[in-house]
Amino acid sequence: MHTEILWIAPTAALLIGYLLGSIPFGVILTRVAGAGDLRTIGSGNIGATNVLRTGRKGLAAATLLLDLLKGLAAVLVVAHLFPGDEALAAAGAFIGHCYPVWLRFRGGKGVATLMGIVLALHWPAGLVYAAVWLGLLAAVRISAVAGMAAAASAPLAAALMGQFDLVLLLLALALIVLWKHGDNIERLLAGTEPRIGRAKG
Repeated sequence: MHTEILWIAPTAALLIGYLLGSIPFGVILTRVAGAGDLRTIGSGNIGATNVLRTGRKGLAAATLLLDLLKGLAAVLVVAHLFPGDEALAAAGAFIGHCYPVWLRFRGGKGVATLMGIVLALHWPAGLVYAAVWLGLLAAVRISAVAGMAAAASAPLAAALMGQFDLVLLLLALALIVLWKHGDNIERLLAGTEPRIGRAKG
């Protein structure tokens, strides 16, 4: 019985994270706004970059913010309810965004949600993430480059700041971000990856 009780908090933390992370804000917002089914637009991705292809900059900004906040909220809620299980909440939220059960496990690439997670786990590393992401986005205007670089910066920033307990988790999540950008990487190597506001990606 005691062993079963010990599993309640970690399981609840993972489930809370997953359920929050799996909310497909991009799909919901575009549908409510009458912009159609986001999964049939552009790349079919549910993230802010694809929402931007609807021509609704406000919807794209809202999607980015809400995807970020759900990662942040998952960690903070679990930190309050089940202190010590924040890493499970973080993993759950990220997996929920990338593989939501409501969309047959076809979700986003996790860049915005990961930023919210990093900010909640260790805000200085989150600021590094934001600086890399926004800086590269402004400089090269290629969403995939900025997103992948930002994700890769998270475990490095955590290590440099002495947050060694976060390094493996953030490294694993960064690798998933890179995996989800497989098509983008192919286009980058071919020189055909579009910049923000153009064609599919």
